[in-house]
Amino acid sequence: MPVLTRLIPSPLVVDIRAGALDDLAGVLADQRISASGKLAVAISGGSGAKLRERLEPALPGADWFAVGGGTLDDAVKLADAIKKGRYDAVVGLGGGKIIDCAKFAAARVGLPLVAVATNLSHDGLCSPVATLDNDAGRGSYGVPNPIAVVIDLDVIREAPVRFVRSGIGDAVSNISCVADWELSNRVTGESIDGLAAAMARQAGEAVLRHPGGVGDDAFLQVLAEGLVLTGISMSVAGDSRPASGACHEINHAFDLLFPKRAASHGEQVGIGAAFAMHLRGAHEESEHMAEVLRRHGLPVLPEEIGFNRDEFVQVVAVAPQTRPGRYTILEHLDLSTDQIKDAYADYAKAIGS
Repeated sequence: MPVLTRLIPSPLVVDIRAGALDDLAGVLADQRISASGKLAVAISGGSGAKLRERLEPALPGADWFAVGGGTLDDAVKLADAIKKGRYDAVVGLGGGKIIDCAKFAAARVGLPLVAVATNLSHDGLCSPVATLDNDAGRGSYGVPNPIAVVIDLDVIREAPVRFVRSGIGDAVSNISCVADWELSNRVTGESIDGLAAAMARQAGEAVLRHPGGVGDDAFLQVLAEGLVLTGISMSVAGDSRPASGACHEINHAFDLLFPKRAASHGEQVGIGAAFAMHLRGAHEESEHMAEVLRRHGLPVLPEEIGFNRDEFVQVVAVAPQTRPGRYTILEHLDLSTDQIKDAYADYAKAIGS
């Protein structure tokens, strides 16, 4: 009988360890990504500029491009600048905004993208999506997966700890996202990709259950691997579904309603995930998730990021409108304002305010 398999879109190289950045040129040459060393390196003006001083001697054939921010215009300008040269690959060196700009620019000019993350703030570093600000607010653009992902744990430790905490919230939220996907499969018949769901859920569980903290290399390794696996799970599914559920709808609603007061992505999805688990009746799981988030210094109540109860109720009420067509526990319960207030009171009491 024939053995039927499928090809999984994933990076050719995943290098996560202390000191990985020192071997960047060698890794790219050994894997035949760029034997000539002709690279277009996109950097920010902050950490990227400092890393340029460190890396420039090892990358003599690279050209360096400063990226102003994380907008669609920034990404288009980067693409226009890159297409004037002859390069083997584009390297996005920095945080999420720089990597997303580099993803979009690389796709626009038809070059492979190497993601070199300087923080672990969210799962976008290896996803097939570039999130960029535009005139209408914020848009998500489909792009190829990075051909290589390099994460130097020494560099990660030097970044502000809030970035690591944000990544923890995003990774742990996978558990709620997959539960929403399974709910939709049961109720609406939406197809579910078992492999993508397993990858995303196990990435979240590994971070949730690891005993280490934000200063431990062992924990940072698991977190980095979890974020990479989450990105690959979205490629496997062909959609953000494995890592985007009610918690992300709540996050989008925070950003939409309170753009100048919104907290980090990971903080908001962490709160959203713990609350969504409570809504679906998984009270022990919700309390455990809240306990772990607190241990890592993350908020679990909206008051801890500057929002009162009524504002959070408004956020939850608006959340389903942020992703039309997506079915989560919020759409399933279709709660009234008073019911959201009651549910939040129960949640706050359960996890301890």
